[in-house]
Amino acid sequence: MTDDLTPTAEQSSSEEVDDRPVPVPVVPEAIVADHRRLVGYVGGGEDPEDPADVLAMAMVLRIEKNDPPNRTDLLAAAARAVALLCLDHRAAGDGPWVSAMDDWCSARIRKIARRARGAQWAAAQEVWGVTATEGDAEARAYVPGRVGDLDRRVKKLQIGGTEVDGDIPTEAPEHGVVLWTNPGLDMTVGKLAAQVGHASMLAAKLLTADEAIRWRLDGCRLAVRRATPERWRELLDADAAGTAVAVRDAGFTEIAPGSVTVIAEVIGDLITRQGSR
Repeated sequence: MTDDLTPTAEQSSSEEVDDRPVPVPVVPEAIVADHRRLVGYVGGGEDPEDPADVLAMAMVLRIEKNDPPNRTDLLAAAARAVALLCLDHRAAGDGPWVSAMDDWCSARIRKIARRARGAQWAAAQEVWGVTATEGDAEARAYVPGRVGDLDRRVKKLQIGGTEVDGDIPTEAPEHGVVLWTNPGLDMTVGKLAAQVGHASMLAAKLLTADEAIRWRLDGCRLAVRRATPERWRELLDADAAGTAVAVRDAGFTEIAPGSVTVIAEVIGDLITRQGSR
């Protein structure tokens, strides 16, 4: 997992910037505040009349033409990138991302996934956000904002063409945060990346503040799994009982409004020595 700082708005365009990943400090007090925001999120609300005013979190999936990543690893990287950004110290207190995160979490949550390779991926690292790595897969989540204000280095990337090979496992890990995908829905990898990103945020509702700190310290490890039909029925019951949490899609693309796309749950101990992958 890579967790990095990108150039601040205060740095002049003429200043030489070292854009190599730099470890980001983990501040427990900030994680508690970030966790409180996620737990309090209820969603909904009307979209603004101007589509450019819609608030969204951009995501970029690294998909190299000659060496594409494994599907499950790519989805896990995307979900972790979102969780890491949402629990970042820059999104709490007097951090530079607070206003953007507050506004976004007060509106209808939107995520839009794009793909990048080579120089495009390198350029996308220069925009404020957090990159996560799972196996050989990489994905980056960006500080949310108006769709109309999206940085050109991200905006120019293609939304389509995100398909990669690989079957999502169905067996549950022994421990940790698990994001179960709906076996009855066919979604592109880009669409599913946004959905598991939603689920990684909602998973915070299943954690205490102390558990959220532990999870962030462990790099927000999680597993993406495809539920069997029988397991899916159990998960829907768990969501109704409050022991799991479901993502219900607004239906803007690919699937019908109100479809349950992913359900997050926590199995056993949150953190293990080997993680939950």
